[in-house]
Amino acid sequence: MNGILKCPVCSKALDRKEREYKCPDGHSFDIAKEDYVNLLVSSKNGDLKGDDKYSARSRRDFLNRGYYSPLRDALNAVFSDKHGILLDICCGEGYYTSALGNNSGLEIYGFDISKEMVRLAAKRGGACYFVANMANIPVFDESIDYAIHLFAPFNEEEFFRILKPGGVIFTVIPGKRHLYGLKELLYDTPYENDEKFPETCVLEQISKKTITSKAILEGEDVIAELFRMTPYYFHTSEKDRDKLEGIKRLETETEFVIGEFRKPV
Repeated sequence: MNGILKCPVCSKALDRKEREYKCPDGHSFDIAKEDYVNLLVSSKNGDLKGDDKYSARSRRDFLNRGYYSPLRDALNAVFSDKHGILLDICCGEGYYTSALGNNSGLEIYGFDISKEMVRLAAKRGGACYFVANMANIPVFDESIDYAIHLFAPFNEEEFFRILKPGGVIFTVIPGKRHLYGLKELLYDTPYENDEKFPETCVLEQISKKTITSKAILEGEDVIAELFRMTPYYFHTSEKDRDKLEGIKRLETETEFVIGEFRKPV
């Protein structure tokens, strides 16, 4: 797959060789054995950015259990008749990206700032994966037909830049009752999510769809996997975290809201 990736150093086109991507100015980026490329240009090691190995593997293991399959299936349905270039922004460990790879009409790319997430995603396959920062996505202007963007910060300027005129991005946010059962265990006063899409002045929202289901988690380890992949893990006090100890069964709603945003022609 060549054509949309640009060199993060000089912004010229990257061409895939046998084991590297290279631009006309000679900047080269090795392709890892798992078949991804690190395009994150920084003074810091890419392993120190984004989710660590422990968090990435917890997310992979939890998603592999199928509790979020209703969202995966809904995204597959959205793209079942689509053709063009699709970019998964902040793709994580590739659960959704790889599933979309079954659609022969799509040329799929996925990236994340976490090197470990991308490594795991590349092992799933189904796309061309790269490590990058959402603040400066190394793809050319107006090169993307479709994008998906799940549970991540919203960079409207970059999204507008990379989408073709008339291009569409599908943004997923948690619904009001998403993981409410988990919150009931953790907090004395559980709260509903605000279910508010990011504000944007340059993209037009054209549709909204809610995917709701029930999940029954069996086992303390499984519940811990879910907790570690949520924002609550980083914002919950140790006292409240301890409430999960010994809990072997959790019944909770899962609720995802898919918003469709279009770049004007």
